[in-house]
Amino acid sequence: MIDPRAVVDPSARVDEGVSIGPYSIIGPEVQIGAGSCIGPHVVIYGPTRIGRNNRIFQFASIGDIPQDKKYQGERTRLEIGDDNTIRECVTINRGTVQDEGVTRIGDRNWIMAYVHIAHDCILGSDIIMANQATLGGHVHVSDFVIMGGFSGVHQFCRIGVHAFLQHSAHVTRDIPPYVLVGQDARPHGINSEGLRRRGFNAERRTALMRAYRVLYRQGLRLEEARELLAEMARENDDIDLFYRFIESNARSIIR
Repeated sequence: MIDPRAVVDPSARVDEGVSIGPYSIIGPEVQIGAGSCIGPHVVIYGPTRIGRNNRIFQFASIGDIPQDKKYQGERTRLEIGDDNTIRECVTINRGTVQDEGVTRIGDRNWIMAYVHIAHDCILGSDIIMANQATLGGHVHVSDFVIMGGFSGVHQFCRIGVHAFLQHSAHVTRDIPPYVLVGQDARPHGINSEGLRRRGFNAERRTALMRAYRVLYRQGLRLEEARELLAEMARENDDIDLFYRFIESNARSIIR
């Protein structure tokens, strides 16, 4: 399953059933889980741990050092879960000691061509990143987020669960859960179609629309909106998640 033209460091741990294409380079301290498929011309450096049943396509660069001038060769790592698809020319960098020293990606993510995931990013699961979407360092992306092509997120931002970024959106503030963000990086309602596809019935979507209006459409100051949302959150788990994200955000949210 390993092409003879590939270069695999003797210290790399490659589980049974892994295939590695020609001219790929698997460096020291790399672990690749069973059933994963590494295409041709892929470069993977360690310390990097890749789970089971991942597909990594040609010319991807995985686990190289961070693109951060503060990096001085410290030992940091990259962790990738199971069942991810990582397409052509994707770049994913290891973490830095200025954060927790790890870049982490969950399960079942669909990462399309030319995507860049910078150092210390933490991604959940079931995320879609379309072509050339870009994450600056230290970005946190929650489950079920969709990022359109050419969208970009500034370093240290957080994106809440089920959010949707339209193509070419350039985000510099935190995005609450469920919110749809336009190219102008402003909120444009909730991600109703995405929520419907994921099993949110009309009642749940309507409740989230009410919460969205409190935050964005009633002309309230943020503190006033928080007070109303806190009351609504007591009776609705979806709104509670929305409220807790707003209450705990370290940066300002988009408004």
